[in-house]
Amino acid sequence: MKRRQFLSGAALAGASAAVASAFPKPAIAQNIREWRMVTTWPKNFPGLGTGANLLAEYINKASDGRMKVTVYGAGEIVPAFEAIDAVGNGTVEMGHGAPYYWKGKVAAAQYLAAMPFGLTAQEQNAWFQYGGGQEIADKIYAKLNCKFFPSGNTGTQMGGWFNKEMNTIDDFKGLKMRIPGLGGEVIQAAGGNVVNLPGGEIPPALQSGAIDATEWVGPYNDLAFGLYKSAKYYYYPGWHEPATTLENFINLSAWNDLPDDLKAIVEQANRATNQMVLSEFVARNNQALKTLQEKHNVDVRPFSDDILTNLGNLSGKVLRDLVASDPLSQEVFDSLVAFREQAASWAKYSELAFMQARTLPFKY
Repeated sequence: MKRRQFLSGAALAGASAAVASAFPKPAIAQNIREWRMVTTWPKNFPGLGTGANLLAEYINKASDGRMKVTVYGAGEIVPAFEAIDAVGNGTVEMGHGAPYYWKGKVAAAQYLAAMPFGLTAQEQNAWFQYGGGQEIADKIYAKLNCKFFPSGNTGTQMGGWFNKEMNTIDDFKGLKMRIPGLGGEVIQAAGGNVVNLPGGEIPPALQSGAIDATEWVGPYNDLAFGLYKSAKYYYYPGWHEPATTLENFINLSAWNDLPDDLKAIVEQANRATNQMVLSEFVARNNQALKTLQEKHNVDVRPFSDDILTNLGNLSGKVLRDLVASDPLSQEVFDSLVAFREQAASWAKYSELAFMQARTLPFKY
């Protein structure tokens, strides 16, 4: 099935679902499992919503029709931030989102998404696969009655859109900023007023002045949302989300009911989606940044070393204070910090050294 055909089909399915007043429990007929996936993303949104579509496509095709997963965007069955409840209580079987959205339910979940000044995308994947991350994630999501899979990664994000210059750490005081997860905790510690909004509500909030600043993802998604129309300054790097793990969460009973071959298909479909989504973000961000700068004259600026150092110090203090009162958060934090230390040591001789070498003034 061509991707364009799949997206068109998914859109029709979503339209039908929006009209329906009730969603009957799916039945297993002739050994076919019909599952619904609710997402926290706007329908078919680039990279995020389409990543959920891609996961469904992989499962549908690899299972040879034994599983039929239909994707619903935020609001089609439940609002974005109710997706985890709908999956956990069995209303639907599967969801797609980002782990930091559920910090109010299980605080430890947010550490799986991204940690300020934490791991790169490849380091996160390595932690999940070889550093004990998957086992810890399953322990966390069992409290939500769900099975967890990494299912996409945005790579390093941008620092965000601001309607004023950010010259010192004091400029965060009183700033109304949309920023989720642990990054939001740090901004709050810096004196900012943190607002948590799902993606679809960000553009009107920024345009109306309800918020002064926002981070979303990076050039690819930010261009699609037209955020350049409402804020003048685009800061980098995304210290708060050096790489953000996206997730597929599955109702635990539905997961346990799958035969081993379908479990393997779902697992491998998530691994493929995880890599493909990251690759798409890397490729699309390249061109989107050029469009923002050359076509829309966006003022792209780096955070100063002074701001980053202050944010780094605040991050360490905030994170350690947060985990001190929650053993599960302490467990995931300790594991990530230990892996981060090893990764940083190796990166000094590998990616960091190479990136610096690539900027040298030689002809190529």
